[in-house]
Formats: sequence, C-alpha cells, structure tokens
Amino acid sequence: MVDTRPGEDNTKPGGGRPSVLSLTIKERSALYAAYIPHLKRGGIFIPTTRSYRLGDAVFMLLTIMDDPQKVPVAGQVVWITPPNCQGNKAQGIGVQFSDDEAGKAVKRRIETLLGGLLQSTRSTHTY
Repeated sequence: MVDTRPGEDNTKPGGGRPSVLSLTIKERSALYAAYIPHLKRGGIFIPTTRSYRLGDAVFMLLTIMDDPQKVPVAGQVVWITPPNCQGNKAQGIGVQFSDDEAGKAVKRRIETLLGGLLQSTRSTHTY
C-alpha cells in the first residue's frame, strides 16, 4: 500500500521552498510499482492530486517497508501522470532523487530491497 500525506506546501511561483510529501510503502510489490529505475539517479512515483510542474523541487519523507525510520530525501519532478490518464494509471508525479548522499543512499536501499524484481516486466505506475 502506498500512503501519501502532504506536508506543508510552501511552493511559490518563481521559487520558494519545495513542497513536502510523506510517502509510506509497506509492501515490496508497491515499492516495485512506485520505483523508477530508468532514471540515472533513481526516482519514485508519488500518487497525488496536487498540481506540479516538471522541474518543481520536492522534499520527501519516505518510509520503506519495515524500516521504522523516515528517510529524508530531496528530488525534482520529472514525470507527471494527469488525472483520467489513458490506461487507468494513477494520477501523480515521478520524482528523481537528488544527486547528494541522501539520494544515492535511498536509491541503493530500494534497489537492494527489490533485487531481481528490477528485471521484471510487470507494469508499474510509470511503465
């Protein structure tokens, strides 16, 4: 199950602080569906009805499976699935992880958890 709880949204046109999103992924299958491995730095799909633009900065607090710690990571919107998308895909955004140590660490953690599942051809939120 993927659970998102928006935090304080301080995004302002032309700049400002990034939007804050909290995402909880409790199952390996949900992690597989949300992870975006084809991005160089890795990324994650976040279901949301909030409006975003490509390039918007976001800050995420990720809770992944049985890890009790929330992982703070910054990112940038690189994918948008609009409402009522063909193929019944969930509305939301794809966020590429930042190129800092936090982004690299969360990418490694997710890829370790997914292991061989990364080679699967099962559909995801973005493919």
